[in-house]
Amino acid sequence: MLSEDRWLLPEGVEELLPAEARHLENLRRVVLDLFESWGYQQVIPPFIEYIESLLTGTGHDLDLQTFKLIDQISGRLLGVRADMTPQVARIDARHSVGDRPSRLCYLGTVLHTQSDHLEKSRSPMQMGAELYGHAGIASDLEIIRLMLAVLDAAGVDGIHLDLGHVGIYRTLIGQAGLSGPDETELFDILQRKAHPELKGFLASTGIAKHTGEMLNAVIDLHGGIEVLSAARTRLAPAGDAVLNDLSDLQAIAERLHDEYPHLPIHIDLAELRGYHYKTGVVFSAFVPGYGREIARGGRYDEIGKVFGKARPATGFSADLKLLARLGEQEEDDFEQRTVFAPDHGDPALASKIDRLRLEGWVVIRELAGQRASAREIGCRHELRPAGDTWELAELND
Repeated sequence: MLSEDRWLLPEGVEELLPAEARHLENLRRVVLDLFESWGYQQVIPPFIEYIESLLTGTGHDLDLQTFKLIDQISGRLLGVRADMTPQVARIDARHSVGDRPSRLCYLGTVLHTQSDHLEKSRSPMQMGAELYGHAGIASDLEIIRLMLAVLDAAGVDGIHLDLGHVGIYRTLIGQAGLSGPDETELFDILQRKAHPELKGFLASTGIAKHTGEMLNAVIDLHGGIEVLSAARTRLAPAGDAVLNDLSDLQAIAERLHDEYPHLPIHIDLAELRGYHYKTGVVFSAFVPGYGREIARGGRYDEIGKVFGKARPATGFSADLKLLARLGEQEEDDFEQRTVFAPDHGDPALASKIDRLRLEGWVVIRELAGQRASAREIGCRHELRPAGDTWELAELND
């Protein structure tokens, strides 16, 4: 007996109908053209590969999100990519020439074993850009500018930008002498900005008073760019490494404020997304009414070290499906450009059809014996004979 629910898809795996698919494809082309205009060259990593390669280095954090299966040819364990960033890092490590900067971009479907609390989809269309080979704030700025340009091209309004710096936290952790479970617990407390828990944690671990005060400060140091002045005072005991990181963060924030005077910029030193592999400035884009970031990125120097070539690196990524849904969509004129061509063997008709298609019209040829009318198949125009040629005419309602 045939199953009555064989049309069902796995949870979190969706199909797109024509109008939505057309909008997504148009946005894909816009984004790839934008990347190219900035000098970013597209790469296409494999959808599936050996698990030890896929989860090498930064990829270890993706273990729980990665679907795994056995290769019937080699008998080895394979993984379906859950994030393309480590794959692109491998491509740069293997194929970059010398130390000159390289700009790479990518766009493709990834697959997750679980969806998050907001997005039900387990098959995002991940897009992103990576800049390798430059360690200064100029490359951080370029990547943030490019992210903002992509969001603008997608028609996403009301962007808020969050800035942080993982290097500051890394220095404080080193001075506190934490490792293993204690470091993991502290990371969780800071992400939740849980003051009472932090107080108890510092007391139980015996961290030096001045280091504990600075870790307490990390929770409080969030707000406008002016927060960075307070940060320099409260975190001064950490030394030059932290002060230099704060200077970089301030330079980036001030430059962005000058270039995008209407862009709200929020500083948060407890913003540590991607902490396990990020090394410097981190950033996220938010919009009102959506409870998580819509794009994010940051610096992850030496990401290619496990592949044999350590290089400075910074980049960002986003889900194109999400941007397509959040962005303002232009009116779909597909039906207005659709023309019905009758089933006729006249060479002049075939020539007219070719010209119209080159001009951007959608021409649907009648199939012999079809019963549906031109209107029923979505056409708004038709080709009619006019002497020895064919004319485009609007269909009457």
